[in-house]
Amino acid sequence: MKSKDELIDDLLTLAFAEDVGDGDHTTLSTIPAEERGKQRLIVKEEGILAGVEVARRVFAKFDPDLKMEVFINDGTHVRPGDIAFTVEGRVQSLLQTERIMLNIMQRMSGIATVTNRYQQELEGLKAKVIDTRKTMPGMRILDKEAVAIGGGGNHRIGLFDMILIKDNHVDFAGGIPQAVAAAKEYCSRTCRDLKIEVEVRNTDEISQALAAGVDRIMLDNFTPERTVDAVRQINGATEIESSGGITLSTIRKYGECGVDYISVGALTHSVKGLDMSFKAC
Repeated sequence: MKSKDELIDDLLTLAFAEDVGDGDHTTLSTIPAEERGKQRLIVKEEGILAGVEVARRVFAKFDPDLKMEVFINDGTHVRPGDIAFTVEGRVQSLLQTERIMLNIMQRMSGIATVTNRYQQELEGLKAKVIDTRKTMPGMRILDKEAVAIGGGGNHRIGLFDMILIKDNHVDFAGGIPQAVAAAKEYCSRTCRDLKIEVEVRNTDEISQALAAGVDRIMLDNFTPERTVDAVRQINGATEIESSGGITLSTIRKYGECGVDYISVGALTHSVKGLDMSFKAC
């Protein structure tokens, strides 16, 4: 299994391949190779800055001679006019890395900003907002990093680092007891130490999940009223996650029910990028 750094490196390799290809012919034809310059990243919208350290990797991978000076770090609340960093070096390199860096930083900052808003709604409660697998294909590692920068938590990176038995798994396996038993047997047989979570739809399935001995129960599309009853039924026996259609205006109601986690696909699946630009200075 590849490490986080290896995944990011693969992502950047693909980004350069699809955008630069065999060269930015506009830049190569209009800018002398020896021309040197400096650009700055200008924030144009209020939010949470994210992606600075990934931007550093973009520049270093394309041209190790580019020099980056950072003024604002990841996780900082920024406002229009703030200068996050400057980069100095060959102008050809600056122009060829500009769009890739901006695409990454705008998306990551947008995710971090939205996550921060959701988590602020839970202030004073134990509940934490977490992400889902509803991410941009190939960019999941950065999407989830942005969630963490914004103050949220990561649910699971992929299908490999946790067992999440959802309704389709339950139905195909013949029920929650059968699905959980099979999952535990699989972990034992393959020497894997994986947490087991089960998605439930009603109180009977909660009872089955508790009897099966799972690590977390996901309350799927429960109303806040049903969630209160479910939390009372579980009574601290396992972690509790609320999921399904939860919005910025309803998340606090779920947090007040006493759940541990609230998963929100909107953190990553339809995010608006934070406006910023990369201009000569």
